[in-house]
Amino acid sequence: MPHLIVEYTANLGDFPEAQLLAELNDAVIASGQIAIEHDLKSRCVRSGSFVIGASAHQAEPRGFVHAELRLLSGRTPEIKRDLSDRIAAVLRQHSPHPAGMLVQLSVDIVDMDRAAYSKDKL
Repeated sequence: MPHLIVEYTANLGDFPEAQLLAELNDAVIASGQIAIEHDLKSRCVRSGSFVIGASAHQAEPRGFVHAELRLLSGRTPEIKRDLSDRIAAVLRQHSPHPAGMLVQLSVDIVDMDRAAYSKDKL
């Protein structure tokens, strides 16, 4: 805990995964919501198969970048909004946006059930 997953469409070209993940981790840790910095586990997932909208309406190329931050439950809506805003700011700064392409950015903060979550260190 926590987990930060960034999904992006393969048509976005050279996606700066390493830089994006480093800056996302810095932004989330700077929020003060992560007690132990090495508990934050982030990764990028490149989506090669995707559809955005209806095929009849895709005259222009489309892509997306979606980040999901999974945290143990208990944070206020204000804290979640702050985390979402921090993540969105980094996505806006570093996500490719090829000319003529509609690229959608989104962020979701997901509560994980404290009673059901399990974690070990090996």
